[in-house]
Amino acid sequence: MTKHRQHIFVRLHRWRLKHLGERGFLTVLSIIIGVLSGIAAVVLKNTVRFTEEMVHNLVANEVQNYIYFALPVVGIFLAILVIKYIVRSEVRHGIPNVLYSISKRKGKISRHNLFSSVVTASLTVGFGGSVGLEGPTVATGTAWGSWIASIFRLNYKNTILMLACACAGAMAAIFKAPIAAIVFAVEVIMIDLTVFSLVPLLLASSTAVVTSYLFLGQDVLYPFNVVDAFELGDLPFYIALGAVTGFVSVYFTKMYLFVADIFEKLKSSRIRLLAGGAGLGALIFLFPSLYGEGYESINECLAGDLNYLFDNSFFYSLREELWAAMLLIVAVILLKIVATSLTFGAGGVGGIFAPTLFMGVNTGMLFSLLINRLGIRDLNSNNFALIGMAGLIAGVLHAPLTGIFLIADISGGYKLFVPLMVTATFAYLIVRAFTPNSVYHIQLARRKELLTHDKDANVLQLMQVKNLIETDFEVLSPDATLRDLTEAITRGHRDLFPVVKNDGTMVGMVKMDDVRTMIFNHELYDTVKISELMYMPEFSIDPNDSMEIVTAKFESSGRYNLAVIEEGKYIGFISRARVFTRYRKQIIDVSHV
Repeated sequence: MTKHRQHIFVRLHRWRLKHLGERGFLTVLSIIIGVLSGIAAVVLKNTVRFTEEMVHNLVANEVQNYIYFALPVVGIFLAILVIKYIVRSEVRHGIPNVLYSISKRKGKISRHNLFSSVVTASLTVGFGGSVGLEGPTVATGTAWGSWIASIFRLNYKNTILMLACACAGAMAAIFKAPIAAIVFAVEVIMIDLTVFSLVPLLLASSTAVVTSYLFLGQDVLYPFNVVDAFELGDLPFYIALGAVTGFVSVYFTKMYLFVADIFEKLKSSRIRLLAGGAGLGALIFLFPSLYGEGYESINECLAGDLNYLFDNSFFYSLREELWAAMLLIVAVILLKIVATSLTFGAGGVGGIFAPTLFMGVNTGMLFSLLINRLGIRDLNSNNFALIGMAGLIAGVLHAPLTGIFLIADISGGYKLFVPLMVTATFAYLIVRAFTPNSVYHIQLARRKELLTHDKDANVLQLMQVKNLIETDFEVLSPDATLRDLTEAITRGHRDLFPVVKNDGTMVGMVKMDDVRTMIFNHELYDTVKISELMYMPEFSIDPNDSMEIVTAKFESSGRYNLAVIEEGKYIGFISRARVFTRYRKQIIDVSHV
């Protein structure tokens, strides 16, 4: 930042401190962030649309479907080139990146995310990568929120509030669903919803959706007309649909992680690109409905038109056969997450919201067609296709409220609110029994980097062992005598004395209470060795231990000080009092008023 710009921000900061209180200033910032998040969504949508049109115009007269075998890998390859030679830094997946920054970086998001997700996601999706745009939109919006928070030097709790506002704004703009966006910020980003935080979230979400309306129009994302309202007799089938979407969500999560683990073992980016690109191209060639985000296919399914399953495919001649349509629906449900995982594994950038919706609408449609075919009950397939999307969102994202409000918002289907609630709830209950964390959270949870709605656990997560280590202890050699210990007592102000070899290895420690009577017997000063007085503590702390482990060790040991030892080397001590003091300070920092 230039000196001139710094001067402007300093003057603005001073004016703010003089004329605006904290709450008023955060209110203003939430509106600004809402506008920026809305613009980010508009830019990303239009960039993808432009890329798609350019690609289709270039290949319109080419070798028919065969060109679509190669298009996704071309887009991913271009995205990799941008990351390697322009961004020169890893472009993380949007929402997990936000969660990681909250957990480990105090809300700081790399500056390249201001533009990198827009460019790389446009190339990935525009060329047919089987992912969505929601994650990159959130990544871009929250990067702007983080940047603004850093400019005005907001504290941790206000920085996180700005990230939540940006996340809500991005989701509101991309889906035109302002209420669902706020619910998403609370459920997935896991911000504490307080009376004060609700106001900035409302303003950011509404401002972002108005921005989206100005540039993208006010049409809902999935036009849906509720012809048959909810009937009480359909309730058992909505419950059953919830169970089915719950198990499909479990499959989604397990398959996503399975493919991700395979690609993590491939060290070469070239091999990952070739393997992922070839697999993705083959799937799209066989099942063209897996191409791109799949929004057009979702709208066709909601309208009861299943031609998207057969268009440009080898199975076109079977388009009039219901059994063929049902088999193809099974195939695309099972293979959509594979195509999405291959896109990510090859190096593409995108989100999982669109694949989740795609699998949900097809699951709901298949469920209703099967019930109707068996003659059990005559169900409205379009309604069940719509409700299926809520079930998958509730299951895959572990966000039942988001599923309910998002589907109601983006489709205008509030007349089906009760079945939305029923299906989303049962899907969530099923998936929680098998996968305790969502796709967004599971990898962070594996690394113990995940914050939750448990404020106590969050505070411990944010505390770091290295910041609690005290080193002002007098260190003794194993060859030292009682005289050396008395001199150390005179110099120091601690009642613990670590015994450390020349190479830094800790071999024991001496407590003041154990030698209190001996230090007054001068005859023992040169005859008693420290090696005779020391003991090796039963409990010690490794610098890589989590704070939950540290607090558990304090509770188990009953000690007030524990040694920090790394691979046998002495580092220092951590005191119970210091942990408690830091905990109190941290809980104040993260609490919203």
